[in-house]
Amino acid sequence: MVGGTLFEELGFSYIGPIDGHDLDQLLPVLRTVKLRATGPILIHALTKKGKGYAPAEDARDKGHGVSKFDVETGAQRKSRPNAPSYTSVFAKALTDEATRDDRIVAVTAAMPDGTGLNLFADRFPKRCFDVGIAEQHGVTFSAGMAAGGLKPFCAIYSTFLQRGYDQVVHDVALQNLPVRFAIDRAGLVGADGATHAGAYDVAYLSCLPNMTVMAAADEAELVHMVATAVAHDTGPIAFRYPRGEGTGVEMPERGEVLELGKGRIVREGSGVAILSFGARLAEAEGAAEVLAANRGISPTVADARFAKPLDRGLILDLVRTHEALLTVEEGSVGGFGSHVAQLLAEEGVFDAGLKFRSMVLPDAFIDQAAPREMYDAAALNAGHIETKVLEMLDAIAFEKPA
Repeated sequence: MVGGTLFEELGFSYIGPIDGHDLDQLLPVLRTVKLRATGPILIHALTKKGKGYAPAEDARDKGHGVSKFDVETGAQRKSRPNAPSYTSVFAKALTDEATRDDRIVAVTAAMPDGTGLNLFADRFPKRCFDVGIAEQHGVTFSAGMAAGGLKPFCAIYSTFLQRGYDQVVHDVALQNLPVRFAIDRAGLVGADGATHAGAYDVAYLSCLPNMTVMAAADEAELVHMVATAVAHDTGPIAFRYPRGEGTGVEMPERGEVLELGKGRIVREGSGVAILSFGARLAEAEGAAEVLAANRGISPTVADARFAKPLDRGLILDLVRTHEALLTVEEGSVGGFGSHVAQLLAEEGVFDAGLKFRSMVLPDAFIDQAAPREMYDAAALNAGHIETKVLEMLDAIAFEKPA
């Protein structure tokens, strides 16, 4: 045993370093510590990623979680996707924009493959920075580059950006610096489980002064939001997108810069309006189609695009021309729907009797499952949206006329 002065000065008893792969050495140490510990103890165990399996040992950023794979080579046998992944769409769009603007740089916190920035780094190795598992530093580093006139894209999973929240507040928002936050893994994330679910970023970013917050409804919208972020130099901006494949929409050759705080109507209807923020838009459209076919109810469906700034004109027009408004989002309470409710309250809309509901993720951690199963547990699939509309209209027993 050797001394660990740093840890001992902090009040830890230090044991190590020991070989973390040698169970004959590791297990007796763990048992002894369990029996004799009288305070905090730090066991310094040395391990190697993928120890004993060469394909995992040799892969810098693969093998943490796998699908079916070939044991001999380590190659994963993934099914062929029907549409490109959101992550790859982001990476390609950013790389394309960077060919025209040499001020664009990218930052990742030990997740170049997971965020797609490995593709950007292949093209622009001197403009891509991996800061390791140090999200706080990644955010402040991005702030520094923004202050120096660059256009940093800080690509961090929603759940990991929580680690750098203090820096987002004080080093970015307070300074009103144009850092672009590319927030992957928005919403529920299937096999990545509850630890990686992007449930809170809309709530914790939309409350910050100077911040602009967007969410992509599909992969084409994501391309537009990358272009919008590139063009936005007046303060911080964030855009979120889910894990997995896109919806298969037609892709633009180049992203268009969106007007800040402006949503869009995707389906004209009457009676009830469904206002979606993010990738539940396809489910909202599916619910509207079933309601029209089976119940004779034809909802208007809108894509908000922005949680901050809100499209006040669109929202107030929807409540003026409909008797009910339903918001849908892949995030916790306190996010987009809460901001819409605040706007409506300030405008006195509820005084006139508007029917309003907000569908958000439940106040619970949802266990790992297939994405659709997780959204079933969260009650955010098309069938749940359909039921919520009927409840709002007091039309559960309403039958389609003959």
